[in-house]
Amino acid sequence: MNETKSKREACLKTAVNFFDSASIQAEAGDIKAAAVLILKALDQERRAGSIGPQVLQLIKPRQ
Repeated sequence: MNETKSKREACLKTAVNFFDSASIQAEAGDIKAAAVLILKALDQERRAGSIGPQVLQLIKPRQ
């Protein structure tokens, strides 16, 4: 579990770094670079959410 937690934290830390860089780029007027960095940050957040055990919909609806 510690490995899973550390991987999740690493992804979230990377996302924060991307968001910070995006903010700097946006303030400098480079909107395209900021947008790319935001997309990279969102991807890291998505990856962080998918690390670890996943719950599947195993219950079938009644007919």
